[in-house]
Amino acid sequence: MKKIIIFGSIIIALIIVLIWFGKKNSASPIKYEIDKPFITSITKKSIATGKVTPLEEIEIKPQITGIIDKIFLLEGVKVVKGDLIATVRVVPNEQSLLSAKGRVDNIKIILDNAKIALDRNKNLFEKGVISKQEFENIELNYNQTLQDLKNAQNDYQIIKSGSSGAAGAANTNIYAQMTGTILEIPVKEGDQVIQSNNFNAGTTIASIADMNKMIFEGKVDESEVGKLINGSEIEVSIGAIEGKKFPAKLNFIAPKGTEEAGAVQFKIKADVSLNESYFIRAGYSANAEIVLEKKDKVMAIKESLLQFDKITEKPFIEIKISEEKYEKRFIELGTSDGVNVQVLKGLKMEDEIKIWNKTTKEDKKEEKVEKAIVMGYGDEKPIAQDRAASNQRRVAGFSDFGPQAGV
Repeated sequence: MKKIIIFGSIIIALIIVLIWFGKKNSASPIKYEIDKPFITSITKKSIATGKVTPLEEIEIKPQITGIIDKIFLLEGVKVVKGDLIATVRVVPNEQSLLSAKGRVDNIKIILDNAKIALDRNKNLFEKGVISKQEFENIELNYNQTLQDLKNAQNDYQIIKSGSSGAAGAANTNIYAQMTGTILEIPVKEGDQVIQSNNFNAGTTIASIADMNKMIFEGKVDESEVGKLINGSEIEVSIGAIEGKKFPAKLNFIAPKGTEEAGAVQFKIKADVSLNESYFIRAGYSANAEIVLEKKDKVMAIKESLLQFDKITEKPFIEIKISEEKYEKRFIELGTSDGVNVQVLKGLKMEDEIKIWNKTTKEDKKEEKVEKAIVMGYGDEKPIAQDRAASNQRRVAGFSDFGPQAGV
């Protein structure tokens, strides 16, 4: 009995659907909404991703190798050129220190002998035993040896403490080399540091930058770089500051690109005009809107009205020529901003364009009724909807009378 009821319900539902489709086929053709061309300005933009960084940034490195003895300032502190940042304590090389000490001792012995010879020959010169020329040579030798001792002592002092003493402790004191803000101090007290030379970049003790002069650094695709011009005005949006755009001026376009993920990218830079109300931190991620092309007062249509030929891929639109008839017309396009597109040829201002993916309200209503009948809603709900609900329950393992056997 139950199977007969279900089978009868299915037959009735099929009859209803067939009757509705018969009415649908005899109804009037689908009516589409229309749109018209309009005059507007179109701006084509490119988005460059990158970050904002200080225009001037330096890294401070020690002039000697040693250990950080004391750090006086913290990251984020504003400094003036000449401010003391840290001091370095020299840890001398034992072998070099002993060698320098030995040289000092040797020269002292030579100097003592030269002094004895000078005193003895001075008496002989005064008595007229030796000539003036001989005495002056002996005196010159003594003075040269005395200077050699001073040089050796200075070398020994430099190896021992990093300074000869005459220049103070300039080599062991680390000073700010410019006015700005300390961005980073990557070392701590007790860390070993190495001086910079031709073979080693040296240890960075601090980095300082002028935060009042910021630039945008980003990259653009090779397809757009040819349209950029130095000096162009752009707008920079910073991710950390919502709803605010900062004006900037393009000042650098890389002459050589780099390949990234199969695409060639070109580096660009732009001077950013800062607002005193906002504090811009170095390294903020940012996007730059760059105007590539701008057209004022041109005829345009919405891009959504476009269709493309399946064979030639040329763009076309459908123009209304009568109440229910449309003509396919190919058009020539110009600049596009992604929403609107300029039309160069093939269209007049009075033309009415078919919105091919949007029908009138009456057709939408009929479409909803069709969906309702197929899904089991509307006036036929008692039969069709009950059947749909029954099918859903069967999927879940239930019949109209509870769980099915074997489930």
